[in-house]
Amino acid sequence: MRIHRLTMPQAVAAVMQMASGGAPHQVVTINATILYRAARDEHFRRIINAASLVTPDGMGVMLVAKILGTTFPEKVSGVDLADRICAACADDGCRVFFLGAAPGVAPLAAEKLRAKYPGLQVVGTQHGFFDAHEETAITRTVQAARAQLLFVALGSPRQEEWIAAHLGECGAVVAIGIGGSLDVFAGRVRLAPEWVRRAGLEWAYRLAREPKRWRVTLTLPLVVFLALRERLAHVLRERFWKRGN
Repeated sequence: MRIHRLTMPQAVAAVMQMASGGAPHQVVTINATILYRAARDEHFRRIINAASLVTPDGMGVMLVAKILGTTFPEKVSGVDLADRICAACADDGCRVFFLGAAPGVAPLAAEKLRAKYPGLQVVGTQHGFFDAHEETAITRTVQAARAQLLFVALGSPRQEEWIAAHLGECGAVVAIGIGGSLDVFAGRVRLAPEWVRRAGLEWAYRLAREPKRWRVTLTLPLVVFLALRERLAHVLRERFWKRGN
């Protein structure tokens, strides 16, 4: 998996530079759940690896990187990246569009973010409860709004697959999958306290608040197991290669 080694300010700068150009770009913030699916699904893995920017979202990915012998300068989560990008857009006039979440959530998120960042231009919103036959109309709406940044909150893998399939029809935009971030911005979901996030225990906080997410939480030990297996295989290959030479 190809994940970029950037700080949060560098990631924001990279996205804003993409938004100023004419070519479409997909941005992925990859957590343990997305990483595990990509490891098992070749089509999904191709989508992630074809993205212009992939950032490490969550301590699970940071831990896997350490197991495999590499590190990232910091976690660049979807909700934090989206918030910082909105702040940057308010300063330079970049136009944004919110797509996803339940009906009513995206407009409320837009209202709260405009209050937080005066000058932010949210040029359109669309809930995520739509059928395949509505997709053409939605892409035309985004294109007509001349949005430079498209935030897609459809949940993974749907949001990554939707962006890969339809970004070219939306005009010259940067599209970012942001999961449940619109619910956070709208005030419907609370983030874990900062000390919990710094300790890498967001998964435990979310599980305590939403016990039904236990299946999602299982992907963390599973992806760690895959990393440990890969690390062991690498060590064994090196030893046998040295013996053979």
